[in-house]
Amino acid sequence: MGFLSQKIYLPIFWVIFLSFYICLSSSIDTITSSKYIKDNETITSNNTEFILGFFSPGNSSNRYLAIWYLFPSNIVWIANRDQPVNDSSGVAKIHKDGNFVVMNEQNLMIWSTNVTSNDNYSNSSAKLEDSGNLVLYDEFSGETIWDSFTHPADAAMPGMKIAANPITGKKIEYISWKSPSDPSTGYFTGSLERLNAPEVFFWYNKTKPYWRTGPWNGNVFLGSPRMLTDYLAGWKFHIEDDGTQYLTYNYANPLNFGILSVTPHGTLKLVSFVNKTEVANIEVGQSECDIYGKCGPFGNCDNSTSPICNCFNGFEPRNQEEWNRENWTSGCVRKVELQCYKVKNGSEVEQDEFLVYHNMKVPDFTQWSGAYQDKCKIDCLANCSCLAYAYDSGVGCMYWIGDLIDLQHFSYGGIDLYMRTPYSLIGRSKKGYKVLIGSIIGAIGIIILAICAYLLWRKWTAKQTGKGPQNTSIEDQNQMKLEELPLFDFESVAVATNNFHLANMLGKGGFGPVYKGLLENGQEIAVKRLSKASTQGLEEFMNEVVVISKLQHRNLVRILGCCIERDEQMLIYEFMPNKSLDAFIFDPIQKKVLKWKKRFNIIEGIARGILYLHRDSRLRIIHRDLKASNILLDDEMNPKISDFGLARIFKGDEDSEVNTRRVVGTYGYMPPEYAMEGLFSEKSDVYSFGVLLLEIVSGRRNTSFYNDEQPLGLVGLTWNLWNEDNMMPIIDEELLQSCIWITKKGILASKRMWK
Repeated sequence: MGFLSQKIYLPIFWVIFLSFYICLSSSIDTITSSKYIKDNETITSNNTEFILGFFSPGNSSNRYLAIWYLFPSNIVWIANRDQPVNDSSGVAKIHKDGNFVVMNEQNLMIWSTNVTSNDNYSNSSAKLEDSGNLVLYDEFSGETIWDSFTHPADAAMPGMKIAANPITGKKIEYISWKSPSDPSTGYFTGSLERLNAPEVFFWYNKTKPYWRTGPWNGNVFLGSPRMLTDYLAGWKFHIEDDGTQYLTYNYANPLNFGILSVTPHGTLKLVSFVNKTEVANIEVGQSECDIYGKCGPFGNCDNSTSPICNCFNGFEPRNQEEWNRENWTSGCVRKVELQCYKVKNGSEVEQDEFLVYHNMKVPDFTQWSGAYQDKCKIDCLANCSCLAYAYDSGVGCMYWIGDLIDLQHFSYGGIDLYMRTPYSLIGRSKKGYKVLIGSIIGAIGIIILAICAYLLWRKWTAKQTGKGPQNTSIEDQNQMKLEELPLFDFESVAVATNNFHLANMLGKGGFGPVYKGLLENGQEIAVKRLSKASTQGLEEFMNEVVVISKLQHRNLVRILGCCIERDEQMLIYEFMPNKSLDAFIFDPIQKKVLKWKKRFNIIEGIARGILYLHRDSRLRIIHRDLKASNILLDDEMNPKISDFGLARIFKGDEDSEVNTRRVVGTYGYMPPEYAMEGLFSEKSDVYSFGVLLLEIVSGRRNTSFYNDEQPLGLVGLTWNLWNEDNMMPIIDEELLQSCIWITKKGILASKRMWK
């Protein structure tokens, strides 16, 4: 204990001394009321990646105050884009009214943040943060007065928002340069639109749509399949309490970085970096078919055909002469009008049906419904004004009334689009197949009956000889598990989640989407809905049911019931208003809420939950997937361990060290023995807990630290720094002191100590 105490307290004194020294040092990343920069001077973010200074684009002699990434060729924000300084006399400073301003040699104000008008903010400062955000804040209260992330130019970076509020009409827009050598306000604007199924629009002169990404489904933009392969960023959709909806993107690997910008000719450009080296420069929205409404109403654009525009089955060009001249804007019209449905011969109903077109970009002006897939078709068919529908598990049921605009066929990606087609076009062909289909079905039916009879005979003979299965079927076992929980019917869950509206989606994992719901009694719930495309299946679903139903602890999430109906499999949990831990500790703004006392309480709560699983519950349980996103936070920021789909249960006398061929979990949180050899035990959870401790203390993901010579994970870097008695580089700058002790616990837990 004495040795450990020395190892703990000596670094703490080191932290206090270093913190005091840093406080005395002047910051190179901040402009204050007494510190300003001239044209030939710069300030640099603490991580040395972003620089604020004056530059001239191309052959221009005009000077602009800008932020760039690494080099002036990578401009990410410009202050005075429409008011350049004509010479090198520019100065960036804090004005006496508290605004951050650009002034020239005559002391005339060229540009201002223009958010204060009195001396209330006379003690403001402007700091260039590690994220590239320039923040104007009050030195006394710490309140953010203005920041560049919410006042962008043409470029977006990880952590920035593409936002819109349907109530207030406010948007965060990205506006292109006028030309490659002129950064003044250009002709093209990118913004978030169609908020019932949100997508990014690019406008010409802010009024004419130029191209669009298609709706966001939680993973990709349905109308931009190239983003699935070329854009290695993790996009997420959020809704704030005031109704603001926004998209952000971040890279899974923090060594990667990207700058998304609207180009002067209206495309979207991504410049990608790996370990500060540019590796890709890609543009999206540059083909003819990307241009909005290229082929007119009901026209289908396909870059792989010649001509690129064609009409769907049952349609013809509205103006053949224009079509022949490759002017397709008038689009296509139906050869035969829709009849909805009509009764023939007193009983037979001839009803419109749907033809499916694969790999499509869905039309503009999407209407949204929370109906499941089969009901989506039924509802559209019953509505004579519904001309097409599509279904995506991340968006729900989409349908269209009126002309179908901006359709495109892809060679890959996209979605199935079902277009309403008159019965007279497809009904006759169906009749011709009835006899053949009837014969085939009859033959198949006879074969199936024979197979069933054989299987029943085998089962009966096995039971008679005592060789049949002695245990109940999987279905019976699952039913027994379900009887241990309250059952919710599908309709009540659908009503509670507003038909699984995208606005109610809290997040999406390997299991599927999670929705916020409100029961009739006023109780808030979280609904975990198994996706058909889920990487987890019924086995994990039932495993989570049986595990969590047997557990009761203040630091474990509480399950309220489940829903098994139709093809739906859902778990209903208590709602956690603060979502998951990763939403706080890895967010540069939200992490400020987590002072050291709160972080320590979270660590303590997680430890209590793990101790309960390993030692104090009726059964010993190994979680196998402990990570920040599986730690939920209630309204008082108390942690609750969640997601038991991969957990393993052991009886009291059963050996809890197991070797498995199926390695599951999250890399970075797995101990080497498990990741490489499949060997897991309680120590596996301890390792994951250690990594989690280090992430909480540092405020960074496990893979986010590196040095110039050799990339290192957080565990490896912390161990090296500990041996060097230098823990400061891994401690979150939001924490002033006192975290060395818990850092040591984390590194010891995650170190390979067991043999």
